[in-house]
Amino acid sequence: MESMIAPPVRVDAFAKVTGSAQFAADFVFPGLAYASVVTSHIARGRIVRFELTCARAVDGVLGVFTHADLGNAIAHVPHLMAGGYANSSALPLGSAEIHYAGQIVALVVAQTQQAADEAAARIEIDYEVDEAALDLDDPRALTEPLAAAHEGYKDVCTGDAPAAYASAAVRIDATYRTPIQHHNPIELFSTTCVWDGPHLTVYDTSRYLGAVKHGLARQLDMDARDVRVVCPFIGGHFGSKLALAQYTAPIAWAARRLGRPVRFVATRAQCFSLANHRAMSRHRIRLGATREGRITSLLHDAEASTSRFDSFAMEGTDVTASLYGIANVQASERLVRIDSNTPGPMRAPPEVPYLFALESAIDELATKLAMDPIELRRLNDTSVDYLTGRPFVPRSLMPCFDAGAIAFDWARRRAAPTRVGDWLVGLGCASAARPAKVGPAVVRVVLSANGRVRVDTSHHEIGNGLYTILAMTAAAALAVPIERIDVRLGDTALPPAGISGGSSTTGSLVPALDRACAMLLRKMGEIGGAGIHIEDSGGVGQWMARAGIDELAATAESGAPEALDRLRHGKLALSTIDDSPRWVFGAQFAEVQVHAVTREIRVLRLLGAFAGGRIVNRTTALNQLRGGMTWGLGSALLEETVTDRASGRYLNDNLEEYLLPVAADVPQVDALFVAMPEDDALPLMGLGEIGVIGVNAAIANAIRHATEMRVRQTPIRVDALWEENENDAAPSSTSSPGSPVRDSGFIGFL
Repeated sequence: MESMIAPPVRVDAFAKVTGSAQFAADFVFPGLAYASVVTSHIARGRIVRFELTCARAVDGVLGVFTHADLGNAIAHVPHLMAGGYANSSALPLGSAEIHYAGQIVALVVAQTQQAADEAAARIEIDYEVDEAALDLDDPRALTEPLAAAHEGYKDVCTGDAPAAYASAAVRIDATYRTPIQHHNPIELFSTTCVWDGPHLTVYDTSRYLGAVKHGLARQLDMDARDVRVVCPFIGGHFGSKLALAQYTAPIAWAARRLGRPVRFVATRAQCFSLANHRAMSRHRIRLGATREGRITSLLHDAEASTSRFDSFAMEGTDVTASLYGIANVQASERLVRIDSNTPGPMRAPPEVPYLFALESAIDELATKLAMDPIELRRLNDTSVDYLTGRPFVPRSLMPCFDAGAIAFDWARRRAAPTRVGDWLVGLGCASAARPAKVGPAVVRVVLSANGRVRVDTSHHEIGNGLYTILAMTAAAALAVPIERIDVRLGDTALPPAGISGGSSTTGSLVPALDRACAMLLRKMGEIGGAGIHIEDSGGVGQWMARAGIDELAATAESGAPEALDRLRHGKLALSTIDDSPRWVFGAQFAEVQVHAVTREIRVLRLLGAFAGGRIVNRTTALNQLRGGMTWGLGSALLEETVTDRASGRYLNDNLEEYLLPVAADVPQVDALFVAMPEDDALPLMGLGEIGVIGVNAAIANAIRHATEMRVRQTPIRVDALWEENENDAAPSSTSSPGSPVRDSGFIGFL
């Protein structure tokens, strides 16, 4: 059931299109100075000498700072996902040691941005270089079980997967790889630090302002009550802008030392190393099945890169192990420590790479069994999580496939490839699934004498329509025209709210807002204003004057006491909604064409069917799903961050060479909602990430259907389909993951 308020035009649209909406780097202050940073050109080693004379001679330079100046002035804080606050535990400007290419090694502050940039360009640095490990195959990398690095993590083991695999009538053994990828939101990363005596206000592009507030207080040895963080709008993050960035504390330190506000805006190239990225990963999937298609065994061995100094990892085998009804499952995860900056969440962090592997392997099994891929999934569908024994609430995977198959006209798919002129046509599908998450939140609702209602919370508007969703919710709960609702977000002076992540925003804030509105109505009744219509400003004003109050406020919380305590201290506090496996499901469909001669790949159509529970705003939800599906196309065919083997630096750290899908790459993207009988009775579940999951596998499966060639590494590009395949053999674990493998007989055009 949707809100009783019809989806309006975005309430923040006018501010955004007219430029009056202020993002973090838009605030202007008297005496504002500008910062530029210098980053390392090596991946591992140490600084042995600076030459700073020319930099300090630039007109307008206020200060040039290195580790010799900061040293221990900034305290260490752990990574957000290790109980701390930061997106990286490496201390910027803390010592002469270099941990990765792109690490901040010097900071310049000047009267103008041009002067700061010129001075930074004049700094000369000599390094002592050590050999660096840069990928999963490097012998200098350190591989360790995830269980050794993450307390509480355990590898999955149920039944006897190796024995069931060995005795299976049909087996698949294949390895899949995904590369480093970067988020690249349009808004660059920035911070502006302003001191007022002992009080610090920071205008920061972060998706968890509470972590910035408390982390900065810890780093600068301050009382957290003296730190305020402001960010009314975020120009996209998709998982970057994780929490407390590495540059914020040095900028605050410089602003205090210079006695004036200082702003830093990273360049596009610097965003690649100052923020996090999707880790590169490798997955060996082994499936054992009966000849009728019943999967009897799954073994999933996963490896993902991380930095030397953090143990960041987004566990993903919990999803692959539970997605289907497989009695014998064994899954292990390992961290591979290389000399890079710390990875981080990237929209649908574990599901995008982990389900690319599993859903590709499921398609390989369907091909080997000569079975329709949807029917193979139907045969192995389950209403119960085999790992916990608990029922899914609800289990909506096959309803998504059924609805999607009809809308996509899956019935036209034939086992053999179809050719239209010089183009080979292929259809592919894949499952999308992720556990629903929720976080604690505190929301305040304020009724003023003029009849306006204000909603306050420090959560973040990232472009997903949060201002509109909260205004709609309050309007519906209080029976007030939406034009009378004012929403304030992105300020730690407001009631605390958690991280914008895990598709948890709507499911966390809307219940708290509903409670706050109910409390406000009760307060009105207790004071004697129950018969007053809030939209009648004159009546409200007269009633409040008679009651002797200027405004009436109600504050409500959602979340367990422990989670709320973590929230108030800026700690991460996401969790599953309850003890039941409550997942968001979807089915992804792709139609592709591959040119018989040039191997050019074209995606003709994407369609996704999603069971997301109760939909608050259909317009914003559809936009998120379509955007996620478009990003999934980029994950499948385009996106890859390339590392220079000599220096460790990212080579394509710009929007010219880091390939992203544009309108011409996506002719048609359709998303539809699949309603379930339980929707109205269940908690809200987020849709922000489900749209991107499974798209890469659906496209890879469609390419295989068109060409009978299997590419097990993303991004899938023309060169992979150009490589000659000498062995006309079935997939095996020894095949190169970047090379195509023919699933069946030779096709003449190849």
